[in-house]
Amino acid sequence: MVGRPVAVGIGVHPDFHTDVYGIMAPPSRRLGDTFMPRLQVLPALIPMPNATVRPLPRKTAGKPAAKRSKTGAGEATARATLTPEAWIEAATDVLVDQGIDHVRVDVLSGQLQVTRGSFYWHFRDREDLLRRVLQAWREQATVQLTRRLERARSSPREQLHDVISLPFRGRAAVRAARIELAIRAWARRDPMAQAAVDEADAARIAYHETVFQALGFSEAEARTRGFLLYSYEVAESLLSRQGGEAAKRERSVFVERLVLQPLVT
Repeated sequence: MVGRPVAVGIGVHPDFHTDVYGIMAPPSRRLGDTFMPRLQVLPALIPMPNATVRPLPRKTAGKPAAKRSKTGAGEATARATLTPEAWIEAATDVLVDQGIDHVRVDVLSGQLQVTRGSFYWHFRDREDLLRRVLQAWREQATVQLTRRLERARSSPREQLHDVISLPFRGRAAVRAARIELAIRAWARRDPMAQAAVDEADAARIAYHETVFQALGFSEAEARTRGFLLYSYEVAESLLSRQGGEAAKRERSVFVERLVLQPLVT
């Protein structure tokens, strides 16, 4: 396509014409003994009258928007289906398997295959998530557990037996012990985690004390027996690889007899 000369801010030879996109092309005739070399200049910003200007081709409008819409819809779906509990469970798994330093937003979002935006839909920041992890652990491993023990047995003697058997209840006990040990390791270097562990320990010991009081022991003696029995339960979790099933069963039977034995004065 050929038009008339266009001013482009530099001198233009009258025998040159504008080509596509502002390229200066020579006419078919010779200028002197040689063809005038092809020159490339910037396109005219403001076309002159009667000049033929072809606009630059543009990508089809609408496609990027459709893509963004699809991505946005996927993100909205992830936010709707991925609950805070899912993030807390994933964080707990990483805590158990890799330690507290690896419980990060980028690690969790990668494992859950969502963007970080999904995380901030449910939590203010990483500290908020860690606080919720501790709250969930306290609720499941202390509050709900104590409630189940109290409702399962009306007899304090049977409740005591159930408490002693907690470290030996299959996969659930193993999983609970791993979470417990990971949180206790975290608590050695973090005041928030240490406060949560201290609160859980105090609540569990108080439950043990209540059981011993129901069995007829004085308040002071019930507190001491409750502490000793709880220490044994924690030790079984820490030393779970010491002895087989028979040895563990023998220890639990002995401890139960020991904590029920009246003191000889």
